[in-house]
Amino acid sequence: MSDAPSDLDRLSRIIRAGEPLVWIPTHEEEEALGLVRAAAMNEGRSLHTWSCVQGVCEGLLAGAASEEGTEAPIVGMARLGQIARGAAGSPADPNGETASPYAPGAASGAPVLVVVDLIDHLGEARVLRVFREVLSFIAQAGATLVMIDHRSEAPAVVQRLAQKFEITLPGEEEIERIIRATVKAMHQQRPVKVDLRRSELDAMVRNLRGLTRRQARRIITDVIADDRVFDAADLPRVIAGKRRALSGSGLLEHVEAPASLDQIGGMGRLKAWLAQRENALSERAADYGLAPPRGLLLLGVQGAGKSLCAKAIATAWKRPLMRMNVGALYDRYVGESERQLREALRQAEAMAPLVLWIDEVEKGFASAASQSTDGGLSKRLFGELLTWLQEHPSAVFTVATANDIEALPPELLRKGRFDEIFFVDLPTEGARREIVKIHLKKRGRKPEGFDVEAIVRASAGYSGSEIEQGIVAALHESFSTGKELTTAMIDGALRGSPPLSVTMREKIEDLRAWARDRCVMAD
Repeated sequence: MSDAPSDLDRLSRIIRAGEPLVWIPTHEEEEALGLVRAAAMNEGRSLHTWSCVQGVCEGLLAGAASEEGTEAPIVGMARLGQIARGAAGSPADPNGETASPYAPGAASGAPVLVVVDLIDHLGEARVLRVFREVLSFIAQAGATLVMIDHRSEAPAVVQRLAQKFEITLPGEEEIERIIRATVKAMHQQRPVKVDLRRSELDAMVRNLRGLTRRQARRIITDVIADDRVFDAADLPRVIAGKRRALSGSGLLEHVEAPASLDQIGGMGRLKAWLAQRENALSERAADYGLAPPRGLLLLGVQGAGKSLCAKAIATAWKRPLMRMNVGALYDRYVGESERQLREALRQAEAMAPLVLWIDEVEKGFASAASQSTDGGLSKRLFGELLTWLQEHPSAVFTVATANDIEALPPELLRKGRFDEIFFVDLPTEGARREIVKIHLKKRGRKPEGFDVEAIVRASAGYSGSEIEQGIVAALHESFSTGKELTTAMIDGALRGSPPLSVTMREKIEDLRAWARDRCVMAD
């Protein structure tokens, strides 16, 4: 069990300390509001909220009426300032009435004031001026202003004065409580039949890691709603629901990984390295004194099997595989790209242990290796990634693949970012023999019925994917002519399509020369 304080404990402590400004960047607005409400109640504080739709309203009572005419940011902030001044014991107004219902020294203490999505309005000079003045009143009163905002970047005044508060994703114990509470609530509406062994419940919990509390509740609700049954048969639906939830971010994608290491021809050194570390992500390894392995950088010839290796590692180690879509990082809003990357990495850590696959990493950070034309965005994103690769303590095994060495920033190749850098070359004769047999078996053909050695000779200089496509092309010929697949058909298909090693001979030779003294050969 973790000894780390809960979000509620952390926020309560901040309010108790009289921190004047707290900034919570999140898309989970309801969760954040609930957390602030609970912290205010913990500390015996009153709560007021403001949004440009509701205006100012009392925040502890559900359905409380809003104060008419306070929807505009300047008016709303001024009203919150009155509340703060009242809490600090400001003079009465000209009519002889107190400016706020909060008298000095009231039992409720200094109020907690919440503003939702204010950052968009702070671009207006008058709103920013009022905000700064109100913040001064709040500090004098010992009150706390909490900004809940979907924006991850804010004006300098906010970044310098605010204590940034990030809501953590739920751990396994909390996810189990969410499951039980959701099932209980649904059962009170209509009976729900639950038939889960402990191991099956644990599997449900593990597969909900990395999701927010709202997402976890929604998935459990969805899988129960149709048949009012919650059992082991719902696990695939939980996994599918998680995949849909994560795909909505556009950055992390759950990838099915049916491949095994047996489906990869050759790469003997890489396979041996992986076999040694198969159990190194376990608690037993940690007790033994081993830090979790950080990951691999796979460089090499296009089509040689680097992406297949990422899938096979996840299968061999029985870990979920998440693919990071680096192309989706670049957002037109300032600061959103950095926020998305931080959120994706935080989500990956919450789901650990897992394999994180960054495919063609050079394409996502190409500008970081040269004079940037994107205002330095690539360099900032690349810096975030490098820092995380170097320092993250979680059991996230990163597999990054790259085809173009010249496009890689040199910092990525430094020892410490990855446990090892492997070079995946064109398959050797022995590897080609394995590849031919694998793809014949995959398509229902027995290798004994073919002259495998002739196919191996014909495929010299071909990558694994090119050999596969040669067999597929021969199958198309076989199917269209109504004749059985033969060695001659495969031989003809291979010879009729020159490999990349011929069309890009010079580049591949340069790549091999570069890797000779810098990488470990995968085979």
